[in-house]
Amino acid sequence: MIESYQREQMLEASSMEKNLIMRIAHATGPIALRVAETGLIPIWAVVRHRGRRSGKLYSTPIAIRPTPNGFVLPLPWGEGTDWCRNLRAAGGGVVRWGGAEIEITSPEIIDMADALSAFDALMRPIVKRIGIKKFLRVRRATVAKDIGSLVGRTA
Repeated sequence: MIESYQREQMLEASSMEKNLIMRIAHATGPIALRVAETGLIPIWAVVRHRGRRSGKLYSTPIAIRPTPNGFVLPLPWGEGTDWCRNLRAAGGGVVRWGGAEIEITSPEIIDMADALSAFDALMRPIVKRIGIKKFLRVRRATVAKDIGSLVGRTA
């Protein structure tokens, strides 16, 4: 009985913490968007995506890590966020990162084990500690097109 009560208390605290974090994120979103668009902070970017139903263009500040052929985007709120669902429904979008607009394709949900290779040795323990379980892997469209043109060619 005590264990059950403790679990309920932990769930309530976790829910309250998430609610607080979401409120802070919503309140600071416009500032984060402006900072992310500058490209001055390498772990921040802006993802541009279209609404699934509305067709409206949205810009959302995100965390980002480059990979050899694209990016890994942490999903701290899970894969149900509108920007993630919009990218998946459209098959891609645009990322503004490091001052450049980069077309992205092939959005795919991956778990922490697959995402960790995108983070350096200093960041891996932090990513694990934060507890983000899902990530979105995307490919650079130009890389995808380049690879596609090479398929079936012989030397």
